This record gives sequence, C-alpha cells and structure tokens, in this order.
Amino acid sequence: MASEVLKRVCVRALSNSETTLVSAVTAGHTYTILNITLCETGSADETFDIYIDPLGGSNDTYIYKAQAIAADATFEHTTRIVMEATDVLYGRTATSADVDVVISYLDQTL
Repeated sequence: MASEVLKRVCVRALSNSETTLVSAVTAGHTYTILNITLCETGSADETFDIYIDPLGGSNDTYIYKAQAIAADATFEHTTRIVMEATDVLYGRTATSADVDVVISYLDQTL
C-alpha cells in the first residue's frame, strides 16, 4: 500500500568532516527533500557544501559548493530534491564550525 509520511532530520554542529544528512533511500521508497535550513551558531563566517551521492559511493553531485553563511545567520534551501534508491545526502563545512541543520522531507512508498 502506498503511503506518504513527513519526516525531519536534525544535525547538531555540522563540521568539516563529511556528515550524512539523509541516509540511503530504502528500496521501494522515494524521498522528496522539502526544505534544508542551516544556522551558523559559532559566531563566525563559514562556508558549507551540500551534495548528493546518487550511488552511495564516490559520485558526489553538489547542490552547494563553498556556499557562504554569515556569523549567526540562517540559510534556507526551499527547492525540492528527489532522492531515489541508494542516494545519500551529505554536508560539511570548510573548517571546524558550529552549523546546525534541519531537513524536512516526504517519505513516499510505492
């Protein structure tokens, strides 16, 4: 039976190591990212990368590369991103930083 469930992921203190934001999509599911919000909480200007790996390996496809976010500012991505089987959404900052991330997405089963 097909279903649609709204879900949320929170990542506290995204930093300069690759961090999984949304895990690989489960077989028979499609994830639609509705919103990605990043908030710089360390009082320092920062840059970040958000990228998807469509094969869960080394084929990174960037959504944002070295995107600036000001000290104590919030950045919001509101364009939908569809993730299918084996896709993984990653994020990282350029330096050791404090950037919180909240992602809202729709989990659809086929």
